[in-house]
Amino acid sequence: MSQMFRSLSEPNYRHWFAGALISNTGTWMQRTAQDWIVLTMLTDNNASALGLTMALQLGPQLIMFPFAGNLVDKFDKRRLLMVTQALLGFIGLVLFVLTITDVIVLWHVYVLAFTLGMLTTLDNPARQAFVSELVGEKLLPNAVSLNSASFNGARMIGPAVAGVLTAVIGPGPVFLISGLGFAATLTVLLRLDKSKLHPSGRRGKGGVLGGLKYLRRRPDITVVLVVLFIVATFGFNFNIYTATMAKIEFGKDASGFGLLNSVMAIGSVTGALASARREKPRLRFIFGAAGGFGVAVGVASLMSNYYLFAASLMFVGFASLTMMTSANAYVQTTTAPNYRGRVMAIYAAVVMGGTPIGAPLAGWVADAFGPRMALVVGAASGIIAFAVGLLWMIMAKDLRLHRDPKSRIRLHMSYQGRPPGGSGH
Repeated sequence: MSQMFRSLSEPNYRHWFAGALISNTGTWMQRTAQDWIVLTMLTDNNASALGLTMALQLGPQLIMFPFAGNLVDKFDKRRLLMVTQALLGFIGLVLFVLTITDVIVLWHVYVLAFTLGMLTTLDNPARQAFVSELVGEKLLPNAVSLNSASFNGARMIGPAVAGVLTAVIGPGPVFLISGLGFAATLTVLLRLDKSKLHPSGRRGKGGVLGGLKYLRRRPDITVVLVVLFIVATFGFNFNIYTATMAKIEFGKDASGFGLLNSVMAIGSVTGALASARREKPRLRFIFGAAGGFGVAVGVASLMSNYYLFAASLMFVGFASLTMMTSANAYVQTTTAPNYRGRVMAIYAAVVMGGTPIGAPLAGWVADAFGPRMALVVGAASGIIAFAVGLLWMIMAKDLRLHRDPKSRIRLHMSYQGRPPGGSGH
């Protein structure tokens, strides 16, 4: 097994990888069809309505993340995922029925998007933490990168297929395929070899707020989360960028919209696979990729025609996934296993919970000033995040973090020179 795909040597992870690829493809198909009907069938090219849909779908992360992380650390992750995956598939089937019977209205999408968000709040940290149980600590960085490659491989396939199907036979079949796609992960979860799992062990202290207390001892993870929040909130509004640029700026149909998402995913997969080759995730990759994302989105905002814009999205995808994969691997591999569920719930809240702020803002900017200006806002987020990370590294250049060999979770800090915030005495 090559270095890039070394975690696939674990049979349980190999099966999970295949099942997740199928269900993730269905998820991206559903998201593409949902966004398109909101923009073109249920409203008259209203980007604000699209932003509100995204906010409702991702907003529950901000409210529910402490409870979701606590449940993930408390209960069996495999059983928890079986419940969430089944319910997520059911939502796709509901959208299918509402669409083919021609009774769907905007508030239906809003309610289902919010319900999906509630379930995803629990499903995301469970899936993230479950990866370590599939492969163990040694292979975890590689598995995290391959998970990102799988997710974005699905992102490359799903929108293109959804765009063509939506244009040719309508969005109904897309929702049906999405709902049935979750059967793949359910089948894998039922057939996993439980004797070869790597359980996380004794649950860390602190209950619901344990993850927040843990982060107080981890300034390195905290600054990563700050950088991610800035970019994810104000930069990761890709569906608004691609939908409004395709429809309003370039006059394309659903297949043109789907193609933009797929082209961007080519860069995303490349970034994820490049991360899979690295043994250890490093902070400089995270902060540098945030700056690269800002530059790439800025360049995309200047592209004068559809094909140049599509090509520029590959660089946007590469930079965004390099940042996300490196950050995810860094947080997971440096977090104590018995706190991982709660910390990854905070991670998911940071990455997706800012959407209630960022998506409506991006939609409003696109409506009021045009899609290109919405891209400019996204570009600014990457540059600001890079500046935050760079400033932290400069201020902390004399800070040394090292593990206490007698404990799995405690970190000691030592400084060269004057301690930050102290008088030097």
